Amino acid sequence: MSVSLKNPALLSPVLCHLVATPRLFISYSWSNRAHEAWVLQIATELRDSGVDVILDKWDLKEGDDAHAFMEQMVSDASIQKVLMICDEDYVTKADERKGGVGTETQIITPEIYSASVQAKFVAVVRERRPNGEPFLPIHYRSRIYIDLSDQATYTDNFDKLLRWIFDKPVHKKPALGSMPNFLNDDNSDFKLATSSRCRSALEAIRTNSANADGLIKEYFDHLITEFKKLRLSAPQDGTVFDDTVVASIDAFLPYRNEVISVFASIARFRDTPEVRRSLHRFFEGLIPFLFEPSNSFYLHDSSADNYRFIIHELFLYCIALLVKNERFQLAAELIETDYYVPRLANNDSEMFSFEVMRKHMDSLVTRNQRLKLSHLSLRADMLEQRSKHTDVPFRDILQADFILFLRDHLDRPAGSFHWYPETLLYVYQHAAAFEVFARSKSARYFDSMKPLLGISSKTDLADLLDRFEKEPQLIPKWSYHSFSPRALTAFEQIGTKP
Repeated sequence: MSVSLKNPALLSPVLCHLVATPRLFISYSWSNRAHEAWVLQIATELRDSGVDVILDKWDLKEGDDAHAFMEQMVSDASIQKVLMICDEDYVTKADERKGGVGTETQIITPEIYSASVQAKFVAVVRERRPNGEPFLPIHYRSRIYIDLSDQATYTDNFDKLLRWIFDKPVHKKPALGSMPNFLNDDNSDFKLATSSRCRSALEAIRTNSANADGLIKEYFDHLITEFKKLRLSAPQDGTVFDDTVVASIDAFLPYRNEVISVFASIARFRDTPEVRRSLHRFFEGLIPFLFEPSNSFYLHDSSADNYRFIIHELFLYCIALLVKNERFQLAAELIETDYYVPRLANNDSEMFSFEVMRKHMDSLVTRNQRLKLSHLSLRADMLEQRSKHTDVPFRDILQADFILFLRDHLDRPAGSFHWYPETLLYVYQHAAAFEVFARSKSARYFDSMKPLLGISSKTDLADLLDRFEKEPQLIPKWSYHSFSPRALTAFEQIGTKP
């Protein structure tokens, strides 16, 4: 059996820089020469990575008491970490308490169950059973292990081992923040009862359940009902109104993440006619919240501003995820199919285009001025900061906003534009062409994505870009920040390859 292992020390030098040298003992079985060579290689790689490894082959000399050595290594306080290399022979001896491994097991077992020192021990799986289950001692089977049995995942898992040894986890618990301001109102009605339906929908999508479409619709329908709980009431304690708006937006964050997870699962696995209809009806059902209720306590048009931010954000994420997963037809349907809403107060139409999902927010303008924040766009900054709480790169949000901006200009008569691309304030950080356009260098890819823009040829896009260059005032500008639609579309490269 040959052993060919890479040296992960080269991959993670930061783990060893200015970190106290940990001492580590390796417990293993002398199963066969190949296994001993593997263990020796692991020990060498750990030492190369800055770990002071104690190994019998190096540290146990002729004439030394092997049992005393093992007992000392396991119980010695200067040994911060102990690896148990688990192959079939090791597990057999550990479970039957045979030989040196059995002796070590008798010492290790009570230590593992001691809350004060259990982080000192970890099992490293070297072999698996024919059914795929890892070889683990009975006393360890309920605990987390590190799997080095598969060469394909060896490097990544060795990195996990190094992080465990140096106490440098990938995911660190964030610092404890302050209680959100909105909770000071003791508003017990805010909690939205959506989590169980979200989990049911996600599980049904994951398992390709026959009732997945129905559970998705049920989740969206219930969320629309729960949205009523976000309706702002008049502040009673002197709270400034824009503080109330921002607190409501912040409070919705965990529910926003639930919706994003459903969007992501649909985009990856569930593009059916029923789901398309449910997505469209979901946004259709949110539109009434964008408008003031007839009994609004405010004369100015701000009492629905929390809804305006949240719905705009949800629409951006939905389009972003559909585009990222190349669900161009589904994204196109949400963009080009108007939304029906029964007659609203002060509104003459019952049909709305997608632009309704982005409505102006006076409260954020007021907040920017009141707090002297001097933000070019407080709304864009909030969207950017909140994107850090998702797995969706902010560049994907910028791409969605840019597509909606183009689609608005492609669909409307000159001078009749409504989609203001808030997030493109940040496009200067991502100067290259957006992914969907860069990939359109392939004529086949461009043909597949054209429905997203509602165009039939490259010429349609060329006409729009020419108009932008003749009328630069059509392109938003924030102080000295703006963008070039021609550059972001990589127009000259579109369709230049098969």
